[in-house]
Amino acid sequence: MSNPDTKKPCFDGPPEIKYTKIFINNQWVDSVSGKTFPTINPCTGEKICDVAEGDKADVDKAVAAAQEAFKLGSTWRTMDASQRGALLYKLADLIERDSEYLARLETLDNGKPFKDACAADLPLTIKCYRYYAGWADKIHGKTIPVDGPYLCYTRHEPVGIVGQIIPWNFPLLMQAWKLAPALCAGNTIILKPAEQTPLTALYVASLIVEAGFPPGVVNIVPGYGPTAGAAVATHPNIDKIAFTGSTEVGHLVLREAGGNTLKRVTLELGGKSPNIIFADADLDDAVEKSHFALYFNQGQCCCAGSRTFVEESVYDEFVRKSVERARRRKVGNPLDPDNEQGPQVDKEQFDKILRLIESGKKDGAKLECGGKQHGDKGFFIEPTVFSDVQDNMQIAKEEIFGPVMQILKFKTIDEVITRANNTMYGLAAAVFTSSLDKAMTVAQGVRAGTVWINCYDVFCAQAPFGGFKESGFGRELAEYGLQQYSEVKTVTIKIPQKNS
Repeated sequence: MSNPDTKKPCFDGPPEIKYTKIFINNQWVDSVSGKTFPTINPCTGEKICDVAEGDKADVDKAVAAAQEAFKLGSTWRTMDASQRGALLYKLADLIERDSEYLARLETLDNGKPFKDACAADLPLTIKCYRYYAGWADKIHGKTIPVDGPYLCYTRHEPVGIVGQIIPWNFPLLMQAWKLAPALCAGNTIILKPAEQTPLTALYVASLIVEAGFPPGVVNIVPGYGPTAGAAVATHPNIDKIAFTGSTEVGHLVLREAGGNTLKRVTLELGGKSPNIIFADADLDDAVEKSHFALYFNQGQCCCAGSRTFVEESVYDEFVRKSVERARRRKVGNPLDPDNEQGPQVDKEQFDKILRLIESGKKDGAKLECGGKQHGDKGFFIEPTVFSDVQDNMQIAKEEIFGPVMQILKFKTIDEVITRANNTMYGLAAAVFTSSLDKAMTVAQGVRAGTVWINCYDVFCAQAPFGGFKESGFGRELAEYGLQQYSEVKTVTIKIPQKNS
């Protein structure tokens, strides 16, 4: 097997690693234990650097800082809402200023193509901060005409101390989805980045200081899930947990968060999203968009279109064209702008995907292409396509989180809706058709938090995102996202006389 492509990258040399310590109270500190952990370059399997390993003691320090910042009369609590918005605008501007460096760092630590980080991750990150910056002074309550001589009104107050745990597939963007609405609403935060990809989260911490956020408002504690993550989820002085990650870990977080205290919890979890192709669709367009729906970000998307249902009369043609497209997909050095696919994030994911590919072959699915490691270094996997996939096969039920397309056949709209819903997940779905009736029937029939029609992976800060069933609860983004970070307080005042 040949090595991944080694053409000249779109910049010279790796980015300088500037921040590897824990960020508490606007300061960089070593872990209380003195421990560190390595973060790995998925292109080579080699260590990039060591990062301070936070655990319960460090989370305790971060919570204390967040509590101090949230005290009545503090700089943060007395700050005008419009000024909170100005700080978020400033943070967005600083991320935009350093966007090339951040894209390079994201590619180094995560393995995603540099061109994707530049074209998708960074612009969506910046837009998210700016969207919520605009909301900061528009969060307000109501006056309510209650019976009797009373003035009644509501206040929307911050929840308080928020613990946030983010995944490794979109580190910068998931950090923005968590920080932006929480800061907009006036909360203070302890954020734990994924242990696989801590570097961009820590760099953004330096921009938080530069933007002018008061000490203790944002604290970032890198570390492992069972230690640092569990300390965040179980901490008695954290008022809310927001977690994005696998459904398996989501169950643990929910259990830990409710063990000794009652916290607000929002979960954005896994998916096995149906992507439904009708015979009347523009087939070439459906093939290309289905390819994108599955393979984007190396298949490491919670909402990936990972169950591709194709109507019987066009099934063979769709399979043929999808295999041709997968074989044309360029895999290799993510710094090379010609490459479409980089490595999987780490060896654990790499091994899991290869095991599931083997299970597909064993269960009787037809391996049309791919199915092996690409090259002999790093965590690259060939774009893989299975046809003749049945609903009861492991690859049709389990979230693979890799570049493995499963193509299933259907005959009728009622059948495909029933089969699409025959999963524990409910994060996203898509339908490709020229019929408005079919599109709307599917959109209303599938149990999923997002449905795309003749498109896929269309994300905007203005539109909410979240799941049904085991894909979680609560919503990210949009005005709905703010509701997760606010408490409603009712205030009633006795007055001498009420007049209309």
